[in-house]
Amino acid sequence: MEQKVLKTLTQLIKKDQRLVVDGNLAKNKIIELTLQLDAGILKLLKSSPELRKIFFTEVEDILVFDKIKFQNFISNKQFLPDSFTRYKNKIGLVADGQYFTDSQEVVLAWPYKDCILEGGQTKEDAKRHEIFWNETLAPDEIDRLLTPKVFTNFQKYDKGEKVSMDSISLNDNLVIKGNNLLSLYSLKEKYQGKIKLIYIDPPYNPDSKSNTFVYNNGFNESTWLTFMKNRLEIAKKLLTPDGCLIVAIDKNEQAELTVLLKELFRGYEIHVITIVHNPRGAQGTNFSYTHEYAIFVIPERKKSIGIKKIEPNKIKWENFRNWGGESLRTDAKNCFYPVIVENEKVIDFGEVETDDYHPEKQTIEKNGRFYVYPIDKQEIERKWRYAWQSAEEIKKLLRAKKTESGNYEIEIGKDFEVYPTVWIDNRYDANIYGTQILKSLVPNNPFSFPKSLWNVYDCLYAVVGNDKNAIILDFFGGSGTTAHAVLELNKQDRGNRKFVICEQMDYIETVTKKRIRKVCENDNKGSFVYCELVKFNQGFIDKIQNAKNTAELWKIWEQMKKMAFLSYQLESKNIDNTKSDFTELSFENQQKFLISLLDKNILYVPYCDMEDKSYEISEEVKKLNGRFYSKN
Repeated sequence: MEQKVLKTLTQLIKKDQRLVVDGNLAKNKIIELTLQLDAGILKLLKSSPELRKIFFTEVEDILVFDKIKFQNFISNKQFLPDSFTRYKNKIGLVADGQYFTDSQEVVLAWPYKDCILEGGQTKEDAKRHEIFWNETLAPDEIDRLLTPKVFTNFQKYDKGEKVSMDSISLNDNLVIKGNNLLSLYSLKEKYQGKIKLIYIDPPYNPDSKSNTFVYNNGFNESTWLTFMKNRLEIAKKLLTPDGCLIVAIDKNEQAELTVLLKELFRGYEIHVITIVHNPRGAQGTNFSYTHEYAIFVIPERKKSIGIKKIEPNKIKWENFRNWGGESLRTDAKNCFYPVIVENEKVIDFGEVETDDYHPEKQTIEKNGRFYVYPIDKQEIERKWRYAWQSAEEIKKLLRAKKTESGNYEIEIGKDFEVYPTVWIDNRYDANIYGTQILKSLVPNNPFSFPKSLWNVYDCLYAVVGNDKNAIILDFFGGSGTTAHAVLELNKQDRGNRKFVICEQMDYIETVTKKRIRKVCENDNKGSFVYCELVKFNQGFIDKIQNAKNTAELWKIWEQMKKMAFLSYQLESKNIDNTKSDFTELSFENQQKFLISLLDKNILYVPYCDMEDKSYEISEEVKKLNGRFYSKN
C-alpha cells in the first residue's frame, strides 16, 4: 500500500516543473511549498482520490490539508532515498510535531549576529561545502566555538635552520596552521590592540569555474560575505587605535566588500586603490582585465598613509629656477640667493642678496666653489622656487648639472610623492615578481598566480614604512608573500617589524613555511615560530574527507561514538539501527551526514580544557601554551 502511494505521489509531483531540478525531485522545495499551502501542489494532490483521502480531511464540505502528515510522509526514507537530510531531520529540534527548520513560525534570518561560517578546509581538491552554524541556536555554544584553542607542534627556525623551542612571545614572528577564524579568536588573548596593519588576500570568489588561485573559491556571494564578515569583526579588535586594514580583491566582490567594510568599520575612511598586476590582461568576453584592487581601511582624520618613495631612476628632474609668470626676482625677494656647489654637489646656500646687488653672471667661482644664481640664459634675474628660509629642508632634493658653457644649472627632483589611487609599476607584475619569485624559492609549488612581492611590499610600506616595530597580521597566509614582504622591509631599513601568518591549507607546510625559511636563509637573518591548532573533531572531519569507501566511513563512525563530541541532539543508537539505510546514500552524502553529526564547537581543543587528560596534551606543550597566553 505504502509503495503504491509513493509511486502515485512521485508521478504527480513530477508534473510540477518547479519541483524538478536536473531531472530529480527537489525535496526541500516540495516541503517549502506545501508548508506555504501552495495552490499548485494542493491542486495536484487533490486530483488523486487516493492522495486526497490520505492527506485531506473533510470538515463541513471543506477539504483541510494536513501539512504535518504530508511533511512526515515526504521525510520517509523510501521517498528520495539518496538524501542524507532525512537522517539529519531525525536530530532536529521539534515544536508541535514540526522541525524548526521547516516551520513557518520560526525564521532563521540571514545574516544575524550568531551566524558563524567556520569555513574549514585542508585540501583544495576536497572542495568542501562551507557550513553555517545556524543549527546551533544557543549563544553559549557559539561562544564555546570561539574560545581560545590549544597550540601544538611548536617549531622555531632561525636563519632558516630549526633551533630549540623554549619560549614564545610578541617578539616572535608567528606562522599558525589551522582554521583562520578560530586562530583569530585565539590570537585575541595576546594581540588585541597591538596589530598596526592587517593585510589579507582572501578568496576572490570568481563568477566562473576558472580559478587561478589555490584557495577554494567555491562560495556563493552571500556565503562569501558572511565568511568575510565573521573574520573581519574579530580582526578589527586586534588593531591598534591607529591601525589599518588592507584587503586585496578583484572585480567579483569589490563592490560588495566595500559596502561590508563601510558597515563594519564605522569611523574609518575607505579608499579603493587600483593596481595593475597583470599587464598582459586576463581575457574576458568584452574586456581584458589588467588590474585588481587594494581596499585601504584607515582611521578617519589621521595621517595613516606615508609618502611614497620614488626610485632614483624614476625621479623627474626640473629646473630649480622659476620661469613664466611671477618668476622674476622682484616677485619674491627671499628667493634670490646663491646655491653653493662643490665637487658637483649642492653643499650650501648663500645669504639673500640685497636689492642693489646684481651678479655679473649666472655662475661665479670663489676658491673652488661655485655660486649659482637664478639667472636664465637671457641674463634675466629670476627667483628660486623655494625661499631661502626653506632651502635647507629641500637640499637633499637638489642636484648640480654642469652645462657646456661651464656654468651650473640647479635641478630639483622629488624622491617622494603622495600615493595616487592608481598604481602602475612593472614590479607589480604577478607573473614575474610573484610566480617566478615563488618558484625560485619553492620549486614545483601549486600556486599559479601568487601576488607580486613588490605589490604587497608597497602596500605594507604605505602604512608601516615609518614604523620599524609594527606587527603585521595576514590571516589568509597563502604562499607567504606577506611574511616575505615584511622580511624585505626589515632588510631595507634594518627594522624590527613582526608578522603573524595564519593558513589552514596543508600547503602551509610544503610552501608557506618553506618559503619563509628560504628567505631567512638567503638573508642570513630572521626567525619565526611555527605552530598548529590541536585538532579534535576536526581530526574526524579530516578522516571522513579522506575515506575511500563506505566501510572506512563506518569504522570512523565507530571511533566517533567512543571518542568524538557528537551533537547533543543525536541518539547514536538510532544511527546504528539504520546502517542499511546509511548504505543507500551516495558516498558523498554519507560523508556529509557523518560530518553533520559532529559538534562543531569542539573542532579544536579549547585552551580552558588543556588539563583534561583525555586530550593527552604533553607537559611541554602546556608550558608553551601557558607562555603564549600569559598577559606578561
